[in-house]
Amino acid sequence: MEIRWLEDFIALAKTRHFSRAADAQNVTQPTFSRRIKLLEEEMGLTLVNRQTLPLSLTPAGEEFLLLCEHVTERVRLTRERLHQIADNQARRIVIAAPQSVLSYVLPDWLARHDLQERVEPYLRATSWLLLDYFHALERDECDLAFCYWPQGRCPLALDLSAYEHLCIDTETLIPVSAPDENGRPRYALPGQRRQPLPYIAYHPRGLLHAVLEARLAQASQEVHLMKLNENVQTANIKELVTQGYGIGWLPLRTAQRSLASGELVHAGGERWNVPLELRLYRYREHRHPGLDDLWQQLQETVT
Repeated sequence: MEIRWLEDFIALAKTRHFSRAADAQNVTQPTFSRRIKLLEEEMGLTLVNRQTLPLSLTPAGEEFLLLCEHVTERVRLTRERLHQIADNQARRIVIAAPQSVLSYVLPDWLARHDLQERVEPYLRATSWLLLDYFHALERDECDLAFCYWPQGRCPLALDLSAYEHLCIDTETLIPVSAPDENGRPRYALPGQRRQPLPYIAYHPRGLLHAVLEARLAQASQEVHLMKLNENVQTANIKELVTQGYGIGWLPLRTAQRSLASGELVHAGGERWNVPLELRLYRYREHRHPGLDDLWQQLQETVT
């Protein structure tokens, strides 16, 4: 049964006249009469007494009218709600972030700035490499990118003149290992030349890999590592390190609970830590109508 048939019946009940009801529904009178007849056939009842002037509803028709009014009102309210949801969705700002930022940084940041209803995390971006975020900003796939960034010179050659950023917070990459039976790191830096430490690394084209490589190359003491695995997501690195497969560097926020529980331990002193920034990027020629206001709001909180 079509909703327009119910609306037709309500119009007929109000006008008590087929031609006027047809005009109200913007259809011809024969078409309108045929739809009312189809409605009666669908219900298996005579709903309209056509022998009276003006026409009247049968007792079944009077009861059916109440149902029509209830159903059409519910449909109207549902349509309004769906349009409201669509409008809100269209206005929401989409933010892309690595899995560890999305899990351990973004929820608190959104809550702190009361942005849960204005900003929507983009779950497809959790395993992207750094350049993927900038390409997505440029093609309008997302509006903001929340990324790790090195403190000081970036080891990757990037042209970011088309983008602007805000430094939102800081983070630290720390080396961690599963503990041995005495609670000490099973694998501890710097390792030995003849016995390099098994190493769970970041993806070789990722920013964190480049940052770590640059930092270790500048270390005053040589580090001996044997790369066993490469991952984009910190969750995968954390899982393999926790299972005792090797050493890995994790953002402190990602490792905190496991360090507190003793599931992980520091695999070296502070000299092996790598300081990072947490940056928010946007494309200068973005097309989101509400992004400028949000950007200005955030600028006021970090300056």
